[in-house]
Amino acid sequence: MGSPASAAGPELSDGGWVWPVSPFRVVEPYVQPAHRYAPGHRGIDIEPTDGFEIVAPADGTIAFAGAVADRSLLTIDHGGGLVTTLEPVMSELQPGTGVVRGQPIGAIGLGGHTPPGALHFGVRLDGEYINPLLLLGGIPRAVLLPCCG
Repeated sequence: MGSPASAAGPELSDGGWVWPVSPFRVVEPYVQPAHRYAPGHRGIDIEPTDGFEIVAPADGTIAFAGAVADRSLLTIDHGGGLVTTLEPVMSELQPGTGVVRGQPIGAIGLGGHTPPGALHFGVRLDGEYINPLLLLGGIPRAVLLPCCG
C-alpha cells in the first residue's frame, strides 16, 4: 500500500479542492519516490462507483489537452505553482480554457496504466509531485449503515 501524506509536508488543504470523481474508491494510493528519479506512484488512481464524469478539482486554466504515449491527458494550471494531471480523460476542452471547481471537464477514457474505468490524479507543486490528499483533506471517512433491521 502507499504511504500517507507526510506530517512534514506542506499544509495545503484549505477545503477549496474537490475530488475529480465522486463517489469513488481508491484503487492505487500515492507512493512517494525516494528521490526525483526513483520508482513510486506519483498520484492516486481512483475509480468512480457511479458514472465516469470528471470535474475540475479547483479553479484553473487548461494547460494541456491531448495524447501522450498511449493515453489522453488533461492538465490544469491552478496558479501558485500547483498543476494537476488527470488521465485517461476524454475532453473537448482546449488549452487556455478557464475552469472552475466542480465544473464537468470530461469523462474517463481508455488506456494508460490505470485499471479500466479508473482515473489517475496527479498533483505537482513547483514541479515536484505531491500527494493529492494534501489538497483534498484526506480520504472521506466511511459511514457505517445499520444492517439487519
